[in-house]
Amino acid sequence: MSRESLTKKKSFDWITLSVFFSLVTIGWFMVFSTLYDPKNQFAFLDVTTLIGAQSLWVVLSMLAFFSVLTLDWKFWNTLAYPIYAIGILFLILVLIFGDVINGARAWFSFGFFSIQPSEWAKFGTALALSSYLSFFKTSVTTTNVLAVSLAIFLGPALLILLQPDFGSALIFFSFFILLYRRGMSPWVIIIGIGIAAIFIYSLIFTPLDSTALLVFLAGTIFAFDMEKPVRALIIATGVLAAFIGMKYIPAAQSYFFVPAAAMFGYYLFLEIKKSNARLVSLVVPVMVFASVFAFGSSYVFDNFLKPHQQERINVWLRPEKCDPRGSLYNIIQSKMAIGSGGLAGKGFLQGEMTKLDYVPEQSTDFIFTSIGEEQGFIGTLGVIILFTILLIRCIIIAERANLEFIRNYGYAVGGILFFHFSFNIGMTMGLLPVVGIPLPFISKGGSSLMVFTIMVAVLLKMDMARFRSN
Repeated sequence: MSRESLTKKKSFDWITLSVFFSLVTIGWFMVFSTLYDPKNQFAFLDVTTLIGAQSLWVVLSMLAFFSVLTLDWKFWNTLAYPIYAIGILFLILVLIFGDVINGARAWFSFGFFSIQPSEWAKFGTALALSSYLSFFKTSVTTTNVLAVSLAIFLGPALLILLQPDFGSALIFFSFFILLYRRGMSPWVIIIGIGIAAIFIYSLIFTPLDSTALLVFLAGTIFAFDMEKPVRALIIATGVLAAFIGMKYIPAAQSYFFVPAAAMFGYYLFLEIKKSNARLVSLVVPVMVFASVFAFGSSYVFDNFLKPHQQERINVWLRPEKCDPRGSLYNIIQSKMAIGSGGLAGKGFLQGEMTKLDYVPEQSTDFIFTSIGEEQGFIGTLGVIILFTILLIRCIIIAERANLEFIRNYGYAVGGILFFHFSFNIGMTMGLLPVVGIPLPFISKGGSSLMVFTIMVAVLLKMDMARFRSN
């Protein structure tokens, strides 16, 4: 065997390849199971059927996979911006000429095939952002670079929101992982998580409860700056205990605001007396903004969101307000299907809830329920392990890369996969809102399968470049 052949064999990531093929294979079998018709057992050979079309997409994806491996990795760096521009163009065109499916104008239909431009836009955005951040002396710590980076992936997200397809738009926020890896301040992510937490808390409870908790937290921050933090901790703990106790007394729920405000006012007075203007100027404006945001979130939810949008959030945060036979039906059936599988599952093609169509969208967004019912806990755990290995391999490939473009691309692909994986499984189990995000390589859908296949193929080809000097 020649030295060049040994180098190629050593440089190729066989672990990632094996995981990729395993997920695609599992995906095809699970789609076959959800669409199985005993009267037409060979429907997978007929491209006019749903399973036949998916089988054709699997074949085309495999051809695309091996075709990508024949190209030089520099091809993708050179054409990163043109590919991104084409993706933006198609996102605009689909708003004008696209077909409406499930309430979103997000597809181009060609006979029994349909193409979703938002899936391809993820790939183009990953290339463009990776290329931009690989420029010499480009740093996300500078305002202009951060602004351009945000524009690169928030632009497509905005176009997708106009379809409207909130789930696909949400995936573009995964690029914050890449920005964080490149040195973006963690405060950006912390602030984002904080705003999301305030929104969630204000809907689960009330805006006044949210404000009371914010006042309590602000007072606690002041308290720990005192000369006797132990005493401050005791006081803060007592106030929080009062809050927890009052949450179980409906008539007194909002009265937590009184002790919290008293504690805050006392420690604010002490801070002003100490002339600690820096801490006061930092904590008080943040608390005021957060309180206004809490009331604003509740107002927008009640007065601006459409009923079906409110239902989606209520299913997630306030299921007691939803109709079990209406908006809550999907989640209830999904949980039942997953739980009915037990440890080892009912067996391939033996899922009763799958066969009787109890779970809507079971071949696409809710395909994880079919895995749970037919393969049980062992099967679902196996799929989770495979995705975890794939995510770890993305990080490994990125970190061992000797070029910034490849490192950036590795984190971009890893972020997209992580968001898809976590949101899909989270929504099928009721942990996250149902926003229509497919499970990569497994959910039915040609555009999704093809794009994720190309993403992985490009990453594997780029990884081979680490053994080359140029």
